[in-house]
Amino acid sequence: MKKIIYLFLILFLLIPLMTPMKTVGEEKVEHDVELWNTLQPLDTTLSFMNTGAHPDDERSHFLAYLSRGLGLRTASLIANRGEGGQNEIGKELGNGLGIIRSNELIEASEVTGIDVFHLSQTTSDPIYDFGFSKSSNETLEKWGSDQTYERFIHRIRTYKPDILFTSFLDVNTQHGHHRAINQLTRKAFEDAADPTVYPEQLEEEGLSTWQAKKLYLPADSKNATTSTEIGMYDPIYGMTYPQLGEKSRYLHKSQGMGNDIPVEPEKINLRLAKSLKDIPEQEDLFDGLAYNFSEIASQLNNEPLSEELSHFQKTLEKVIKQYPNRNKAMKKAHIALNEARKLESKLKNSNLEDKIKEDILFRLDVKQQQLSDVSKVAANLKVETVVEDTTLVQNGQTQVTVTLANKGKHPLKEVGTTLNLPEGWTLNEATTLSSLKAGEEKTIEFTINVPSDANYFKPYEEPVIHSEVSYSVGPTEVKHSYDANATVAVLPDVSVQVDPNNLVVNTLDVPEQITVDAEVQNNTNGELDASVSLDVPKGWEVEPEAAPVTFEEEGESKTITFTVSPGSSVNKGEFSINPIVNANGKSLSTDVQKIDYDHIDKSYYLYPAKVEGVAFDLNVPETLKVGYVDSGFDKVTEGLQGIGMDVTKLSQEDLQSADLSQYDTIVTGVRAYLSREDLRNNNGRLLDYVEDGGHLVVQYNKPWDNWNPDETSPYNLVIGQPSIEWRVTNEDAEVDVLKPNHPLFNYPNSITENDWSNWVQERGLYYPMQWDDRFETFVSMADPNEEPFNGGILMADHGEGTYMYTNLVWYRQIQNNVPGGYRIFSNLISYPLYEE
Repeated sequence: MKKIIYLFLILFLLIPLMTPMKTVGEEKVEHDVELWNTLQPLDTTLSFMNTGAHPDDERSHFLAYLSRGLGLRTASLIANRGEGGQNEIGKELGNGLGIIRSNELIEASEVTGIDVFHLSQTTSDPIYDFGFSKSSNETLEKWGSDQTYERFIHRIRTYKPDILFTSFLDVNTQHGHHRAINQLTRKAFEDAADPTVYPEQLEEEGLSTWQAKKLYLPADSKNATTSTEIGMYDPIYGMTYPQLGEKSRYLHKSQGMGNDIPVEPEKINLRLAKSLKDIPEQEDLFDGLAYNFSEIASQLNNEPLSEELSHFQKTLEKVIKQYPNRNKAMKKAHIALNEARKLESKLKNSNLEDKIKEDILFRLDVKQQQLSDVSKVAANLKVETVVEDTTLVQNGQTQVTVTLANKGKHPLKEVGTTLNLPEGWTLNEATTLSSLKAGEEKTIEFTINVPSDANYFKPYEEPVIHSEVSYSVGPTEVKHSYDANATVAVLPDVSVQVDPNNLVVNTLDVPEQITVDAEVQNNTNGELDASVSLDVPKGWEVEPEAAPVTFEEEGESKTITFTVSPGSSVNKGEFSINPIVNANGKSLSTDVQKIDYDHIDKSYYLYPAKVEGVAFDLNVPETLKVGYVDSGFDKVTEGLQGIGMDVTKLSQEDLQSADLSQYDTIVTGVRAYLSREDLRNNNGRLLDYVEDGGHLVVQYNKPWDNWNPDETSPYNLVIGQPSIEWRVTNEDAEVDVLKPNHPLFNYPNSITENDWSNWVQERGLYYPMQWDDRFETFVSMADPNEEPFNGGILMADHGEGTYMYTNLVWYRQIQNNVPGGYRIFSNLISYPLYEE
C-alpha cells in the first residue's frame, strides 16, 4: 500500500495490533480527536464513494477505516429518505420518519467523517421509500428512472470519486431499491465520463465529465479480488474502526441499530467489477491509483510542475507532523494554503492537457478546503451564533448575537463577521475587527429582517442562518461557516392541527354529529387576533361557522371545538374537512409537525392541515368488546375506536391480573412481542384466555422479535427467513380467498373483490414459512412470477377458543383509511360473535 503512515511522528497514531497496548501505571493520553480529524485527510488526494438506497445503507465499518483510518475523502450517496421504514422511537411515519432518518444519517456520518448526499431532495420527491420492492424495474419506475439517474450522474460529476463501491449486490435475494442502486452505480462508471450523457449538465451548469478509476462490489472470501484488514485499534479514537462504525450506527435509533463488538480482526472483502487499468488478480485497493501529489507528479511530463507538486506534498506532511500542537499546525496550515494558492495559479497558466489540468486543480481545491478546516480547528477560535427567536414568520424580525473568542495562542488579523442569509433577507452591515488577540473575546449584534415572501421551512434545505467569519494569519485569509445554536425555521403566522386527522364515516350508521378540534398555535412574536373556520363537504353543516381567537404571546396554543353535522345521507368515497385560519390578512391551513429528539437536530414537517375522511358501508356487532395490546408501532386502536368500536388498550396490570374473559377478542399490535416485555411475560395468560373460549388475533412479528415458534403460539408457527423472501410487496397483488363461504369473509361484512383494492404499500410482511396442521389457511397471494403464500391469515382452534395469526399489513390500511382494510379486519376480530 502506497500510503505513508506517520508512525515515526507520533508513536501512538496507528498501532498495528488488534488490541491496545497497556502499561502498568501508564497515564491515559488525551488525544486531540478534533484536530486529527482535519490533519489526517491531508495525507492523500484520493476519494471514495459508497452508494446505497436508504439512510442506514452505508458500510459504516469500512467507511470509518477509509475516512478516519486513512484520511480518504469519503462519501455516502443515498437514494431516498427511508420514509417507508418503521419507527422504534416514536410515532412518526412517512415523511416525518424520513426527516428523522435523514438527520440520523447526518449525525452518524459525523462520527465516521464522511460526506452525505441524497438523490431525494424534498418531502414530495418521487425518489421515495415506498416500501419493500423485489424488483429494480418497479423501483425505478416509481422513482422515475431518468430523473434518478440524472441526479446520480450529477453527484458523481460534482464529487469526483476515484473509487465507487455499492453496498449491495444485484441478486434476487436483495431489496429492489438496493438492486436499482447497484445497477445505476455500475452503469454510471462509464456514463459519468461520457459527454453525450446529460450534456446539459456540462453546457448549462458548467460541470465536467468524470471518470472514476475503480468500481468495487461486495464479495465473500471466495470471489474477492481484494481483502482489506480494518479491525485495527486506533488510540486516537480509543477503539477499532469497526467499533467506530458501530458507534455511528447507534445513532440510527429509529431503526434500532448499533451493537457492542469486541476488539478483533475484521476483513472487508471486495470484488473489482470495473477498472480503467489492468489490475493484478490479487490486488490492493489502491493499485493503479496515484495516492498523493507526489505520485501525481511522477506521472507528469512537466518537470517544473512535478517538482512543485512534490514539494507541496512535503509541505502537507509537515502540517500533519505538527500534531498535537494546534498553534504550530495552524501556522503550517496557512503556509501550505498560501503555497496551494500560488500553485493553483501556475497550474491554470500551464500547458498541461486540459483533462489532466482539471483533475489536479480539483484535487488542489479540495486540499485548500481541508487546510482551511485545519485552521478552523487549530486556531481555537470559538464562534457561537445565537438566534434570539428560532421560530420566525414572514415579515418578522429577530436578533442574532455572534460571539468570537480567541482561545488560541496566536492573534487573528482582519477578522470579519457576517451572516449568510437567503435572498431577500436583510441585516445590518458586516463587521470587520482590526484583530482578535489571543484570549480576547468580542460580541457582534445583528438585526435580521425576514421578507414577506420568505419560504417556509423545508427540512432538506440548508439552514437559513449561519455565520461566516474570516481572518488572516500572515498573508493568508480563510473564511469559515458556523451553524446557529439551534434550528431556525420560518413557519406560518399560525399553524393548525386537527383532531381527528383521519375520519371514517359509516354510511350504514351516519353519526348525527362529529366533533372536530382545531388546535391553533401562534408563531408570531407577540399578540395576534385570528379567526378559525372549517371548510366541510357540500351539504354538511358546521357550528360555529367561525370562531375568533386571541393570542397574547408566541407559542401560545388554543383549541376551538367544532360540531360537524354530515346529514342523513353521505356519499361514499373520500372527503376532507379543512381548517382555515385567517390572520394578518392571510388565509392559513398548515400543520407543523415538530420533530424533536436528543440525538438529532430539531426539525419540522409542514403539510396541509386537514381531516382526511372516507365514507363506506361497515357492519360492526354492537356488543363486540376488544382488548388491544398496543405495541407503539401502529395506530390501529385509534382507528377502531374512531368507527365506534369498543376497544380498550391493555396495560401491564391488565395482562397480569385483569379478567381477560370480559373481551370477546384480544388483538396484539404490530411487533408487540418486541416492544412489550409484559406481553412476553404474560403470554401464557393469553393462551389460557384462548383455551377458555377467547379469540386472540396476533398481528405480524419479525422472527427475531422474541418469537418462539414452539411456545409463543399454541402450536408450532415459524416466521419466514430470510425475511426478504417472505413478503408480498405488490399492494395490488391478486388475492385468492380459499374459503369464501367462511364467516371470516361474510360476518358481519360480506367481503368482495373490491375490499382487496386500493391497498397501500404492500399486502403482507414476514409470512409464516411453517405451521402446525391444526392451523387453517384462508387467503393466497403472490408477487408477480412467484409462488403464492397461503399463510396471510392462519387460525386454529385451541380449547374452547380460537388463535389467529395474520401478517397482512392491516395497520397500514387502517392508518390510511382503506375501506377494505377496515371491513376485513372488523370481520377477523368479530369472529367470536358469529352465530350459524
